[in-house]
Amino acid sequence: MNSPKSKSIQFYQFSAGDWKIAQKQIVVEKPVSLTVNGKTWMDMLCSPAQLDYLGVGFLYNEGLIQNLQDLASVYVCPANDNVDVWTHQRLEKPMDWRKTSGCSGGQTSQDLPELPLPKIKDVQLSPKAINDLLQQFVNAQKTQLESRGIHTSALSDGKEILAIADDVGRHNTLDKLAGYCVLNHVTLPQPVILTTGRISSEMLQKSARMGCSVIISLTSPNNYSIELADQWQITLVGYARLNSFNVYTHAHRITGGEIILSNSPAVNIGPLENL
Repeated sequence: MNSPKSKSIQFYQFSAGDWKIAQKQIVVEKPVSLTVNGKTWMDMLCSPAQLDYLGVGFLYNEGLIQNLQDLASVYVCPANDNVDVWTHQRLEKPMDWRKTSGCSGGQTSQDLPELPLPKIKDVQLSPKAINDLLQQFVNAQKTQLESRGIHTSALSDGKEILAIADDVGRHNTLDKLAGYCVLNHVTLPQPVILTTGRISSEMLQKSARMGCSVIISLTSPNNYSIELADQWQITLVGYARLNSFNVYTHAHRITGGEIILSNSPAVNIGPLENL
């Protein structure tokens, strides 16, 4: 049974000095349990779609599985309230889960400052290529979404949008993309992430785990994610619009960025409000 990602509701709307009854689609959010080898590990607040990708992608992004060969089976309950993952090897449930800044109550066992440098796959993008990807992303959103109030992320090879995921939690969208790659044997030589969500540290960690050297967001990073992106040698692009974007770290991957860097003094990243 497929649960809808949105539902229609009626509400009272006050506008221009008058009241009326209106109707609109709103996003659906529900708790979904993640069960690993017969034991319930956690409840995830999410949009009830692509739950097999979500469960597998979460385990992958936490570094607990590596590929499809680690999985014995993945089963989504017909009521869409549980994802049951079985692995060939025993998995130990992490003892310490930390709340992340992700909406809908994200959790991680990763100690980000202690993680080794990720194995990212390098890519070069021109401003035109970024503009083309943004146009594809916006068009995909229009056909994908039934309501507002939801985050969308996409996986690209630097030229085309190859997969797209949406969820009430921005971090869940990246887990779904990772799960898509694991379950479908997708490996990209130059993966690029595009997202509507703010680039927080856990968003950066999940993108890095997928080997992405360029992350493009329609909104902003924060000071910690900028520091981590600089440390992990990831190019962080924010406030991306058609024909306009900001590059916060490692601008050499964007055509023209290397010219600016060679002719300009080093940029000292200050507090977020000064960016």
